[in-house]
Amino acid sequence: MADTGTTALRSSPLAHLADRMRAATVTGARGVTLRELPFLGMVNVRVDPSSAAAGRIETAVGAKLPRRCGDTTSSGHRTVVWLGPDEWLVLSRSDEAAALREALGQDPGSVVDVSANRTTLELSGPSARQVLEKGCPLDLHPRSFGPGRAVSTTVGPVAVLLWQIDDAPTYRLLPRSSFADYLGRWIVDAMSEFGGPEVL
Repeated sequence: MADTGTTALRSSPLAHLADRMRAATVTGARGVTLRELPFLGMVNVRVDPSSAAAGRIETAVGAKLPRRCGDTTSSGHRTVVWLGPDEWLVLSRSDEAAALREALGQDPGSVVDVSANRTTLELSGPSARQVLEKGCPLDLHPRSFGPGRAVSTTVGPVAVLLWQIDDAPTYRLLPRSSFADYLGRWIVDAMSEFGGPEVL
């Protein structure tokens, strides 16, 4: 029997660009690919990092809350991204909000499911860094930004959370859902030059 609930009806912010993103794929030494990773769980957590509640949240997540700008920690399919001295984003393929609310209990702080607020774009391949460098003000050279780093920045005119996954390099960009279409089209356009011969 078909699922007639809301899960079956929902559409990701970039579903309409899936074919265009696939068509933009470049292979070979200058390769780069772009895809959406829709419906990832995202929970915003605010808590005093020195509190007992923070310790309970770390136990629930299975990872320490990172303490410095740019740092992330991971456990299994969960990653915790530093957003501020008392603020983190927990990324997961499952729903973590209920367990984190229980861990916070009645202590000061907040646990808010913000999964619908953003979507996730994954940009990877040998030319991925050069694509981002067309519109990102960060120094993305490996000496300054590498796997496990995640910061708030802009790509083109769009505010994103930028997270590097590995040395491929692979990046995940988390824009607000309402800006995802613009960002997806911007990246596809920025990828286009890598399909031709390199101009020296």
